[in-house]
Amino acid sequence: MNPFLKNLNRVEFIITYSCTGNCKHCSESELRKNGGKLNADTAVRALEKINNAFTLQSVMTFGGEPLIYPDTVISIHNAARKMNIPKRQIITNGYFSKDNKITAQVAKNVAESGVNDILVSADAFHQETIPLKNVLLFTENLLKNGAQAVRVHPAWLVDKDNDNQYNVKTREIIKSFETLGVLPSNGNVIFPAGNALKYLGKYFDKNTAYVNRYEQDKKNIRSICIEPNGNFLNSNIHDENFLSRLAEYCPD
Repeated sequence: MNPFLKNLNRVEFIITYSCTGNCKHCSESELRKNGGKLNADTAVRALEKINNAFTLQSVMTFGGEPLIYPDTVISIHNAARKMNIPKRQIITNGYFSKDNKITAQVAKNVAESGVNDILVSADAFHQETIPLKNVLLFTENLLKNGAQAVRVHPAWLVDKDNDNQYNVKTREIIKSFETLGVLPSNGNVIFPAGNALKYLGKYFDKNTAYVNRYEQDKKNIRSICIEPNGNFLNSNIHDENFLSRLAEYCPD
């Protein structure tokens, strides 16, 4: 066993970088121009191989907005459920169609796919470009169809307790979900990169070295993140021998 991979137990799939929002806090804003989506069949085969090699505990789908391509998301989570991977997560902004019938059907399919931790991104930033009523409708449909562990997943500016105008608005939005019985996750604190640095720069201290909580120790890989084109670490899931290449992983 590669010592740098001995604790690997999680796979994250970026379904697409395309998004229905245009958030000023987004750290990956430039990647939206890339387009494209993850191939569902290839992703499922890769998940099977990785799970057989490492016995996964968690799988996540996100984006961009992953539910622009719901069939891909559902294929991955159906497969993860069959593999008995315990934690099956999705992060979505809940807005992928203006057609309420499509929204309801996708919510039903997601709820039945085996996802057991649904994080709905909603806050002052998302709701500048994404209609809250559509997101609430999606959430209602998830609940009607028995979805497990639905939580609103906000982004906080500076920190959760700061009373800047964005956090105040975010707290109001969270209350809209609480009327449905949906409580918030801890959310995340915005990291100064991409749009966040461009539009919210005044909220960050230039003399502070901010730590990106999503970066992991390259010498202790616990999770791999697979991009829409299949790339991850030193390999690509479209390569039939990607597990061999993964086994050769060595941090710079």
